[in-house]
Amino acid sequence: MAKITVNENCIGCGACTGVAPETFEIGDDGLAKAINEDVEAGKEAAETCPVEAIEVEE
Repeated sequence: MAKITVNENCIGCGACTGVAPETFEIGDDGLAKAINEDVEAGKEAAETCPVEAIEVEE
């Protein structure tokens, strides 16, 4: 099963939500979190993350 995680490097810039709004959201803490396991969207968002905070495991 695929797993998308956002690690402690997240700065809450919102790049992931701009690229994949159906897969990521900014939480109450101001940091991103994955809300589903869409691997392709996760990979695309990981490529745009300026701090490499998104990890996709297939």
